[in-house]
Order: sequence, then C-alpha cells, then structure tokens
Amino acid sequence: MHDTVWFEIQNIPSVFLASTEFVEAATAQAAALGLPDVHRLFVPHPIQDATDQEMQIKAEAIFDSVLGSLID
Repeated sequence: MHDTVWFEIQNIPSVFLASTEFVEAATAQAAALGLPDVHRLFVPHPIQDATDQEMQIKAEAIFDSVLGSLID
C-alpha cells in the first residue's frame, strides 16, 4: 500500500493488488496514509500456494478492472 500511495502522490496512476484476506488491512492502511480512496483490487485468497495456472486465471479475472482503475 505504501508504494501505491507514493505513486499516486506523484501523479502516477497505480492500483494496489492483494488477496481478499487483506481487504480490511488495506482499507485501514489507505486511510492511515491519507488516501482512503486509492484504487484497490483483490483476488480470491489464497495465492501463496496457487499454481501458475491458478494465478493466471485470477489475473485474467481482474485484468480489465486493473486497466479501468488506471485510466479512471
């Protein structure tokens, strides 16, 4: 989240990506860093033991949302 906020402050469009396990933490941290509305997207948890194919499926599912957030 720190990197995403830093990029946004520099006027560089950014999107924070994490698994759904971190929705509450990301929301709290974005608010604490002063950008409560910073773009955040989440993929289904877990990801640490996901195969390459499973990660590709998760990435493809949010790809359009990532692009939309960057041009929003």
